[in-house]
Amino acid sequence: MKGDVLFVIIVVLQGVVDMKSGKRPSWDEYFLNIASVVSSRSTCLRRNYGAVIAKDNVIISTGYNGAPRGSENCVDRGSCKRKDLNVPPGERYELCEAVHAEQNAIINGTPERMKEAIIYISGFEEDGSYAEGKPCLLCSRMIKNAMISKVVYISKDGSIVKIE
Repeated sequence: MKGDVLFVIIVVLQGVVDMKSGKRPSWDEYFLNIASVVSSRSTCLRRNYGAVIAKDNVIISTGYNGAPRGSENCVDRGSCKRKDLNVPPGERYELCEAVHAEQNAIINGTPERMKEAIIYISGFEEDGSYAEGKPCLLCSRMIKNAMISKVVYISKDGSIVKIE
């Protein structure tokens, strides 16, 4: 799975910059691509998410979804409770040991710098297709509480969505 995700990330990054034309990615594309690379560190067997918080086009923090520091993670264990029980997405989070990418990015950042910042979220399914990057209700609350002013994510169909 990790190899497949990395392959998708490389393809995404290769498609962003056309070396012949010299076209550079927009800032949103640039930070979403970085979030895609950050997602490759995920320890989740179901979905890999990465988040980047940036302000004034400078990265403040990054995060990926996975088990808390020092805890055994699903990749190393080779199993996921929610996956084993066929729990649908968005349900029974109490069975999951992982911290969401957005939460980790907020935890890893400096609170004063997050005011009026933008969070970028990118995710991939097990098969390498895009996962819906829209923050869950809890992450949306944390983003609001961190005073982050804008959310930019890649939707399941690969389009860029902006929420202010």
